[in-house]
Formats: sequence, C-alpha cells, structure tokens
Amino acid sequence: MIYPYKEHKPDIHPTAFIADNATITGDVVIGEQSSIWFSVVIRGDVAPTRIGNRVNIQDLSCLHQSPNKTLLIEDDATIGHQVTLHSAVIRKNALIGMGSIILDGAEIGEGAFIGAGSLVPPGKIIPPGHLAFGRPAKVIRPLTEEDRKDMQRIRSEYVEKGQYYKFLQQT
Repeated sequence: MIYPYKEHKPDIHPTAFIADNATITGDVVIGEQSSIWFSVVIRGDVAPTRIGNRVNIQDLSCLHQSPNKTLLIEDDATIGHQVTLHSAVIRKNALIGMGSIILDGAEIGEGAFIGAGSLVPPGKIIPPGHLAFGRPAKVIRPLTEEDRKDMQRIRSEYVEKGQYYKFLQQT
C-alpha cells in the first residue's frame, strides 16, 4: 500500500518494482529500477527517506527515521532481508546483511559490507570498502576482489528480478 502523510506523497520512479504487500508512506523517494520486496515497510512520516537508483530492499525490512534526520540510501545499495534502518546513511554499492540494525547517524561507507545480524550503533562510521560485523559492529578487514564481485552479482540479480516482477505486475 502507498499512503500519503499530510502533504507528502511517496514519489516512486515508474521503473521501480514495489511488491503488492509492501507499505510506503509519506516523504519517500524511490529511484529507477529499485526494488522494494515483500512485506517491506518504508515510513516517511517523521523525516524524509531517499532511496537511489537500483537499490534493493529485501523482504521484511523496516525503514524509519527520527525527527529531522533523513534516511539516505545511495545508488546500487543492497539491503538484506529483515533489516532495520533508522535515520542512517548507506553509501553507494554498500551491502547490509540480513537481520542487521543500522541506527541514527550511522554511516556505511561506499562499497562496505555489513555482516548478517550486525548492530551498527548511533553515529558509527564504517569506512568504504570494508567488512564489518558484530553487536556492536566492528571493522574486520578490507573487502577482497571476490567479496566485491559477489556484491555486484547480488545487485545485478536483484535488478533483474525486480524488473521481471514489475513486468508481471503490468500484465
């Protein structure tokens, strides 16, 4: 379901795939070829949420904000299953592993990888191109070429799947 909130209505690019049971409300912008999967909740009723191009937000994830703190997800990011994002910044090509929680003011650097089940506390900065995981998340090591290729494969597969499901919605 897509809901306005007061004067704000979600702005969703026509090429984005939105699963029929996803919920998007308020001041939310979703870019080209992004995919919002089953049972995702994106609330823009407290502050803006900005989602770039070719971003995939997987099943059961929840995106929200604190007052006056935008949630930003840049192009080509992957948000795994059952992730909670709250007023954070997710830079281009980053991957957030399933079940992770990223809290207010945290910034995940370009191309960084947050391991499954991690908790990134408020204000924590994960440097570009690094693997971090744990509760609380700690930087473990720079990503390998194999890591980066795997992240690219996942991104590409989700763009393809999203466009396939978008086609099915239109038939």
